[in-house]
Amino acid sequence: MKYNKKLRDLVYSLLVMGLSLAISLRMSQIFDDNNQFAAPVFILAIALISRFTDGYLYGIVSSVIGVFCVNIIFTYPFWEFNLTIAGYPLTFAVMLFVSLIISTLTSRVKMQEKLKYEAAKEKMRANLLRSISHDIRTPLASIMGASSTLLENDGLPTAERDDLLREINKDAQWLVRVTENLLSVTKFSGDNVILKKSDEVVEEIVSSAIVKFRKNQASIPITVTKPSEILLVPMDAVLIEQVLINLLENVVAHGEKATHIWVNIECRNGQVIFRVADDGVGIPPSRRAHIFEGCELQQGPKTQDGKRNMGIGLSVCSSIISAHGGDMTAENNEYGGATFSFWLPYEENCNEHCITG
Repeated sequence: MKYNKKLRDLVYSLLVMGLSLAISLRMSQIFDDNNQFAAPVFILAIALISRFTDGYLYGIVSSVIGVFCVNIIFTYPFWEFNLTIAGYPLTFAVMLFVSLIISTLTSRVKMQEKLKYEAAKEKMRANLLRSISHDIRTPLASIMGASSTLLENDGLPTAERDDLLREINKDAQWLVRVTENLLSVTKFSGDNVILKKSDEVVEEIVSSAIVKFRKNQASIPITVTKPSEILLVPMDAVLIEQVLINLLENVVAHGEKATHIWVNIECRNGQVIFRVADDGVGIPPSRRAHIFEGCELQQGPKTQDGKRNMGIGLSVCSSIISAHGGDMTAENNEYGGATFSFWLPYEENCNEHCITG
């Protein structure tokens, strides 16, 4: 992968320098005298190369090449390297100096951006670790307490034993979902994520997610609206199903007073759009701007069973959708609750099934 990055940078640098040379040659055909625009064109090329390649090497090398091109090709005497004419040494020394400064500054800016990105990732990891240490104590303590009661009391009534076993199972499932989300965070926090996508029937993915959601949250009603046509969309079925389950569970965890969930599927302008809406209390304005960042984990409200949703579910959803080439948004809706929407690219048969405009 590192070799591919270097090859890309080399090809990009050659293309930019070649384009700059072609533009300058065309300008030389227009102007009979020295081409006074060649130097600015090459300086712009050096700035672009420095900005969009890694390290200092390509920018510095292109600076030297640009100076020689301007001197030999576009400055009298043409097609000769000549620094004997008065003023030329200073002119080209200044041009080389300016080019090197541009290359160095742009490389430093990129390095600072990279350090900021790494710092943000480390902050998120630290928040995750703090949240884990606090939030998994409740289900683990519940599992340990219930299992100890079962082991130490052989004569418990069947109804009480069944209640304790159900509680153990519920807490264990919560821990499994948390673990799946954490694994997804680890997977999508790196670069060059490659998905194994295949054509999947959207209706089947949504139905499967609802079935799994109802195993733990069977009481809240769900209304699904979808196109009459069968939509085959390229996706990683397991991950998109996880996104839908996370959004449905988010209603239970944070959609206080929510009594209904609406799931809408729509095909529009080359996209399949999924919406999960509820009639709860909506998204507080203070959290709306950072709701997909997973950076306010400790402030998340606790659910009715005392476990706090660790705030990583929506961050995981956003990362999964981005890896599919889509996007995710959140807003308050006409029902008084929240609507989470995401879209996936869908080009095949779009003219037949999708709405335009």
